[in-house]
Amino acid sequence: MAVQPPAVPDAASRPAKRGDRDPVNDFSIVVATANGTGSQTANLTLLRSFFRMGIPVHGKNIFPSNIQGLPTWYHIRVSKEGFVARTEPEVLVAFNPATMHDDLTSLAPGGVAFVNGDLGPGPDRDDILVYEIPVKDLIADADVKGKLKDYIANMTYVGVVAWSLGIPLDVVDEALDYHFGHRRKLVDTNMAVVRGAYEWAEQALEKVDDYRVEPMNATDGLILMTGNEAAALGAVFGGVTVGAWYPITPSTGVIDALRNYLAELRVEDGKATYSVIQAEDELAAIGMCLGAGWAGARAMTATSGPGLSLMSEFAGLGYFAEIPSVIWDIQRVGPSTGLPTRTSQGDVTFVYHLGHGDTQHVLLFPSTIEECFEFGWKAFDLADELQTPVFVLSDLDLGMNNWMGEPFDYPDEPMKRGKVLSAEEVEAKGFHRYRDLDGDGIGYRTLPGTQHPGAAYFTRGTGHNDSAVYSERSDDWVANSERLARKFETARGLVPKPVVERDEGAVLGIIGFGTTRHAINEARARLRARGIPTDYLRLRALPLTPDVGDFIDAHETVVVVEMNQNGQLRAILRDEMPERATKLQSGAFLDGMPFTAATVLDLLAPHLGGADGDPSASATPSEESA
Repeated sequence: MAVQPPAVPDAASRPAKRGDRDPVNDFSIVVATANGTGSQTANLTLLRSFFRMGIPVHGKNIFPSNIQGLPTWYHIRVSKEGFVARTEPEVLVAFNPATMHDDLTSLAPGGVAFVNGDLGPGPDRDDILVYEIPVKDLIADADVKGKLKDYIANMTYVGVVAWSLGIPLDVVDEALDYHFGHRRKLVDTNMAVVRGAYEWAEQALEKVDDYRVEPMNATDGLILMTGNEAAALGAVFGGVTVGAWYPITPSTGVIDALRNYLAELRVEDGKATYSVIQAEDELAAIGMCLGAGWAGARAMTATSGPGLSLMSEFAGLGYFAEIPSVIWDIQRVGPSTGLPTRTSQGDVTFVYHLGHGDTQHVLLFPSTIEECFEFGWKAFDLADELQTPVFVLSDLDLGMNNWMGEPFDYPDEPMKRGKVLSAEEVEAKGFHRYRDLDGDGIGYRTLPGTQHPGAAYFTRGTGHNDSAVYSERSDDWVANSERLARKFETARGLVPKPVVERDEGAVLGIIGFGTTRHAINEARARLRARGIPTDYLRLRALPLTPDVGDFIDAHETVVVVEMNQNGQLRAILRDEMPERATKLQSGAFLDGMPFTAATVLDLLAPHLGGADGDPSASATPSEESA
C-alpha cells in the first residue's frame, strides 16, 4: 500500500519518558471515539489481549447517556504491580474529531498519541509523540459495506497499537475469537483490518517511544468479567427463582446476565424452573419481589437511584411486614436524573433509611467481582434469616466494567432459610408471627400452603401485635418497634465484617467502602514508599459492627473516603458513634469519575504531616506521576 508515513521524531528528539519509571507493562491508555461507532469491540480486544499476555489490566468505559454520537473514552490501565484504579493516560488513541484537539492538548508531556490522520492536524506540540494512521486507506479494501465499514475502522488502531506496544497478532486473534463467540467469519473480517494496519505500521513507522508490553504470568487462573455479571451468577448460586425489574442504566446488565445464567443452569426436563419478568415500572418490580418472597421464593430486583425512589413505599412495607427480598442498587450520579452514565456512592443514607417512618435496612458494599458473586448469594441468606429486604450497593464502575478476579468459590455452607415453621412445628409450638421467642427480635414465619390451620396469618403494613392482628394500641406499637430494633442489633452479628489492613506505626486511619478500595490501595502504597504508614478499614456492610469503633479508637484521626459530595458514610458514623465524632474527618468528593490514587492523596493531604511527623509539612503531591 503506497501510503506516506507521517513525520516521526528521531530518537534524539523524542519526548522524555515521564519521570524515571520504567513504562514496560506500566502505563495507561485512553481511547477517544464517538459513542455508537463500534469502538467497544476494538477496546475490549485490546483489554483481553493484555489479559491473555498475563499482564494485570483493567478497563473503564466513560460513556455518554445518549445512544449515539457524543464523545466516549475508554481507559485501560496496564500495571505489572496489579493496580487497577484509573490514572492519567500516557497513551492516547484520538479517533473522535469532536474532541481530538482537547484530547491531544490534555495529554501529559512525554505521552504518545495514535491519531486518525484523516481528521486533520491536531495542536502543534513537540513534547508528545504522534503517530498518524491513514484510516480510510487502510480500510479501503475491507470486505464490508455501509455502516459496518465505519465500525471496522476502529480495528486500524488495534493493529497499529498492537505493533507499537508489542502485542502478538495471534493474541489479538484469540481475543477477537473470544469476543465473537468463535464465529470465525466475524473474527477473520476484523483480523484482516488489524493485520493490514499492523503490517502498514511495520513498514511506515519507526518505533521511538518506550511504551510496550512483555508477557507475564500474573493473570494465570484469573477470570475477567463485569460486576453485574458476577452479581447475577452469585444470585443463581444463592437459589434465586424470581427476578423482576424495570430497565435502568446501569443496572439492566444484572438482569440480562441473570436471565442468561438461569437459562443455562436452571432448566429441568426442558422446562424453566425460574421466572424473570420485566415489570411495567419499578414499583411493580419490587412488588413482585415482595410477593414472591412472601410465598417463600428467593426473589430479587436490580435498579439505580431513580428506581429506588419509586420503590420506597414498598421497601418500607417489606421492612415492616418483614418479607425477605434482595435489591441490587447499581449507583449512579444524582440528584434527579443527574449523570446516568457516571459512577458514585451517593445512595448510602437514602437506602439505609429507605421508606418513611423509622426504617433501617441492611446494606452490603461489594468492591470486586468476587464480592459481587459472594454477596449475590449471601444477600439471600441474610434476607431469609432476618426476614427483611437486603440491599446490595454496587456502582456503575464495578457493575458495567470488566475486572480481573479469582474464580469464584462455591458457597461454603447450605442455604440458610431462617425461622420457617413446618406444619408439625406449628402443631407442637403454636404460632405467633411477630412474637420474639428467642430474644433476637426475629419472629417465626410460615409459608403459604403449610398444611395446618394455625399456620395462616394476615400480612399487613399497618400496626399489628405479635400475632399479626391489626392494632392501634400504643403498647403494641412500642413493643413491635423495640423488637425491630433488636432485630437490627442481631443483624450486626450476621453481616460481613469489615476488612482491616494495617501498616506498622500508622497514626492516620482510613475508612472506605466499595470501589474506592482500588484507588485507596494505590495511594497507600505511594505513601508507604515515602515512609508514611496508614491503616485502612474497608466497610463491607451496614449496620456497623463493633470492629469499626475499635478501629476508630486506635487512631488519632480517621478520614472517611467516599464518592459523594456530602460525606454520607461519615454522617452515619458520627450519628451512630457520637462519642467518636471528633476523630472522623471527611474525604468526600464526587465528579462522576472513578477515583484515582491522586484523588485519594489530595483528600488525605490535609490530615497528613511530613515524613518526620511535622503536621505543617505537606506529604502529598497532587500529580498523577508521583
